[in-house]
This record gives sequence, structure tokens and C-alpha cells, in this order.
Amino acid sequence: MNFLRKLLFPFSILYGFVTSIRNFLYDKGVFKSHSFDLPIIAVGNLSVGGTGKTPQIEYLIRLLSDKYRLATLSRGYKRKSEGFVLADEGSNAEILGDEPFQFYQKFPEIQVAVDANRVNGINQLLAQKEAPDLILLDDAFQHRKVKAGFYIMLTAFGDLYCDDLILPAGNLRESRTGVERANVVVVTKCPQNLTQTKQNEIRTRLNLREDQQLFFTFIAYDSFVYSEATKISVSEIAAVDKLLLAGIAKPETFFAYLQAAKKSTMVFADHHNFTQQDLETIKEKAKGSIIVTTEKDFVRLRGKLPKEQLFYLPIKSEFVTDAANFDQTILNYVGASTRNG
Repeated sequence: MNFLRKLLFPFSILYGFVTSIRNFLYDKGVFKSHSFDLPIIAVGNLSVGGTGKTPQIEYLIRLLSDKYRLATLSRGYKRKSEGFVLADEGSNAEILGDEPFQFYQKFPEIQVAVDANRVNGINQLLAQKEAPDLILLDDAFQHRKVKAGFYIMLTAFGDLYCDDLILPAGNLRESRTGVERANVVVVTKCPQNLTQTKQNEIRTRLNLREDQQLFFTFIAYDSFVYSEATKISVSEIAAVDKLLLAGIAKPETFFAYLQAAKKSTMVFADHHNFTQQDLETIKEKAKGSIIVTTEKDFVRLRGKLPKEQLFYLPIKSEFVTDAANFDQTILNYVGASTRNG
């Protein structure tokens, strides 16, 4: 533990005590959790940011959207709207937030909604003329006002929750014991060639219950980058002058995949709201060359930078092993719980 963490550790004890009392009161029914008559899958983590929630949600959308009428519900972090918003043709990243708007653009067949009050958001979705059969709650592991039917908890390979401390000394939003609410734990951002020996080592360290399933995923990058009008192979991109920019947590692997020299990268905070000054600085640094960004940043930069320059790199979450087992676990839960089951 470094010196700064030692200074902050007493505050972590206090924060952990407060969150533990809150969880205890929900567990005992003193604070009310709302249940709903349809399958709800909550995806989240114990730590702050950077565990790959967006690609995990997209994986679930691909798995389920051709079988069920599906909706996603997010709080819409840093959006400029308020209350419940259901995405439509007039929506943008400022109205929905970057990640929900990304869902809406990529998966037009599903309903995408935002509401900081998840109970109200679910009720609003159920009141729609075509109510969903299934709802995916984005970043809702700590949202105890809704009692989801199934919880998926993510933890990053290089930053396992078992090695972390509670805020502010560490990055955990609550005690490590919060993992007990999870039906499934997914270790994300693993090396693609993660060995069975290493998987077993992590399994031992996490010490999950027998009924909790553990899976390992990696980030699969596309072999092309895309603009509004065209695409370029990553191998070609690697050989040309370019500017890479990212406003995401832990962008190092994004930069490494595209083989960027440090002088040709720009890093912004996660969910950064790009100002006019930012845009001018980006254009000045790019000097007319290709600008490649993340898919999440692209939805906020689209229309603000020259479209012939601006490209994005898609990613997907893929399983190191046992993808079929994960899929069947999810399908079994939804099939047993849905009104169409």
C-alpha cells in the first residue's frame, strides 16, 4: 500500500461501513427492492470503470435480440437530458449518453432507454405499446432498488476486485463481499491465449460459491476501422500517419493494437464532453491525417470533426473458453423467466 493509500485508508473504512449497512438493510427488507414480472439481467462491477460493461451488454444483445423483444436501460451518464428517455430518430449522445446511443445506433431492433431512476425506467418501458420481454440493466450491480433476476459481475484481468480496496484508497464501490449477489462472474480483458492453469489460479483466488459460475473473456478488435462512408484495414492504418484519441478508461490496449507512437495519441477522461477548444486542438494535432477513435467516442465526435478524417475501431467481447456454457446459462434463465417461456 503506497503512502497516499495509507492516508486515505481510514476514509475507505468509513465508506465501506456505510455501503455495508446499506446492503444489509436491503438484504433484510428494511429498504425496499422492487421485483418485476419479466426477466431482468443486471450487468455491473464492484469497481469504478474500465471493466468492459459495454461489450458485455452488446454480447447479450446479440445473443437474445432475435429471440425476445429486448430493451436496455441505462442511467445515461453525463447526458444533458433528465428523467426517462426512450431513444428515437431524434436522439443523440447528448440526450442519451454515449453508451446508450451506441446501443441504439448498432441495434435498431431493440428499445434503448435511459433513466437514473431504474424503477421508474422499467415501469415506463412496461407501459409502452410493445413492452419488452426482457430488460438488460447497464451498470446496475449496486442499484439495489431493483431486484434483478440475474446478476453478471465483471472484473478486469489486470485489476481483479480481490486485489483492490474500497474507495477512496482503492477503486471498489463496495466491499468485496458484494460479489455474493452475482450469479455469474466474468473476468474481462484477458489475454486471448489465457491458459487453463492461469484460469484455475484466478478461480482459487476469487473463491466463489459452488453455485456461482466463472467465465473469462477477451476484447476482440475488428480488422478494419470505419468512417461514415468507408473502411480501412488495420494493417494499412498501422503504416500511415494518424492520430489516435480515446476518452475511455484504460485505453492502452486500444493504442497498442493500432501500433501508435506516443506522440500520435491523445487521451481524454472517460465519457469526456468534447469542447470546441478540444475539437480545434484535435484538428491541429491531426494536421489533416486520419483520426481513429473508439466506438464510444465516435458517437460523440461524429459531425464535429471532418467525416473524411474520422474513423472508429469496433470491438467485441469474446469468451476464452466455455462460450456455449455461458450462452446456455443465460438462455435457460430467460426461458424460464420470460412471459413467453
